[in-house]
Amino acid sequence: MTDVRASDRDERPSLLLVDDDVTFCSVLSKALEKRGFEVAVAHSVAEALSNIQDNAPKYAVIDLKMPDQSGLTLVSRLKTLDEQTKIVVLTGYASIATAVEAIKLGATYYLSKPADADDIVAAFHRESGDHSAPVSEKPLSVNRLEWEHINRVLTENNGNISATARALGMHRRTLQRKLQKHATKY
Repeated sequence: MTDVRASDRDERPSLLLVDDDVTFCSVLSKALEKRGFEVAVAHSVAEALSNIQDNAPKYAVIDLKMPDQSGLTLVSRLKTLDEQTKIVVLTGYASIATAVEAIKLGATYYLSKPADADDIVAAFHRESGDHSAPVSEKPLSVNRLEWEHINRVLTENNGNISATARALGMHRRTLQRKLQKHATKY
């Protein structure tokens, strides 16, 4: 894998890093700068939207679960500004439903945390799928199936917790507790 390095600092490609974890952003932004990127950091979707306004970065790393809005909102906005922006959605709450939506909205790749700077840089350069990706021999656990179903319904309801709880026939607080937990293992 090659780093994206430019001989002149002014020619470094722009990268927008959006994550609400300040420490994670600090560490990752330094690692990405060492790999040749000019990194701008935002800790909310609203902050990121105000930073980009009419000028999309060449690359973006977007956390899916943000405090104000879903990172998917930002994926869509970035692609509207510049179809060529390479976007990696990064999340600790990975689900099939959100991965599919991220790709449909124009994300280049979808990575589960923890991911390092090398994983992210490699994901930017993914041009097609991997036909040799391993297929699991084990079916998903009941807990994982529940997690996937909840996330699919949540995505269908545009992240609206109340509407999702009604659709699932579940109390809103119960749904919130389930969403606070990290995704279960396969």
